[in-house]
Amino acid sequence: MAKWWISEMAKKVAAECLQLHGGYGYMEEYEIARRFRDIPVAAIYAGTTEIMKGIIAKEILK
Repeated sequence: MAKWWISEMAKKVAAECLQLHGGYGYMEEYEIARRFRDIPVAAIYAGTTEIMKGIIAKEILK
C-alpha cells in the first residue's frame, strides 16, 4: 500500500512543483524538469498502479 501511495504522491508533487516553476519548470537548468520526466518511469518500475491495486485488494480480501 505504501509503494502505491508514495508513487502516486510523487507524481502529484512533481506536477505541483512544475506548476510552481511555470515555464521554467520545463527548462533543463532546473532540477524539476528532470524529476517531472523521471517520476512516471519510477512509478512504472515499482509496478503499475493497476497491478498494485490488485495486489492490495487480494490482501484485503484474505
